[in-house]
Amino acid sequence: MTVDGLILLAGMMFLTGVIGVLLRRNAIVIFMSLELMFNAANLAFVTFAAQYNVLSGQIFVFFVMTVAAAEVAIGLALMVAIFRQKQSINIDDMNELKD
Repeated sequence: MTVDGLILLAGMMFLTGVIGVLLRRNAIVIFMSLELMFNAANLAFVTFAAQYNVLSGQIFVFFVMTVAAAEVAIGLALMVAIFRQKQSINIDDMNELKD
């Protein structure tokens, strides 16, 4: 694939993630949309790193993947704790965390 095609694919992936975050109310779907946005950024980093023949873009991808893994682990732990208390992971039900 060409660089233009890969960047267009990364842009479409990122836009799909943004739409998923803005329109969905389920916490799991929102986390999946965030991961899709991270992967779109990773695809852009790898594409530009391959285009310019440098490793810094690929090294940066490993850092993004590490942050994404930590975000998922903490987010899922929070969702389990909230589900145990509220019996729902709907975002609209989480507006009051004082109960």
